[in-house]
Amino acid sequence: MRTRLYLITPVIADADAFIPALTAALEAAEVAAVRLRLADADERTLINRIRHIAPLVQEASAALLVDGRPDLVARSGADGAHVTGVGQLQTVRGTLPAERIVGVGGVRTRHDAMTAGESGADYVMFGEPDLDGTGPPPESVIERTAWWAEIFEPPCVAYAADIRTAAALAEAGADFVALGDAIWNDPRGAAAAMRDAAASLTRDKVP
Repeated sequence: MRTRLYLITPVIADADAFIPALTAALEAAEVAAVRLRLADADERTLINRIRHIAPLVQEASAALLVDGRPDLVARSGADGAHVTGVGQLQTVRGTLPAERIVGVGGVRTRHDAMTAGESGADYVMFGEPDLDGTGPPPESVIERTAWWAEIFEPPCVAYAADIRTAAALAEAGADFVALGDAIWNDPRGAAAAMRDAAASLTRDKVP
């Protein structure tokens, strides 16, 4: 199996304004999933933002995952949700249908990661930044990814702060590599960044 790309959007307040960059990214390389982060708003506004973006993502054969708002998944046409921590995962997994994806991040220890896998997570994410933008050092994420890939069946998503790290995480055995700011903040534009990211992941995984 090859490692695939997982995109994390900026915090979106204006779906129309974001669509050109997202379109460019999706057209430049194959993407497995897009995690949609939404700025605070009333429920109807949030649902409309998701509905505006979902068809674009799904037409690219990617899954749209709503960040932190699993309650909006069914009504918005999203494919699932990304939640933080084992406690939220356990609550949400019992409320969403089995065909909806529920992935989990914020797992800081090996024990939490194993509990997440046992609790029905469709994937476990390592390395994503905290709310203040800081995350674990790349070598720590690489080590955790390699440990998980060697032992466990549920897929691993490994967050990469830059494209060079993305290549190392793929080599460590990540099923998916998540990229966010490294794509959207690239001065060349999202399409060029995506092409570089996709090229960095091209490899055959060792069984």
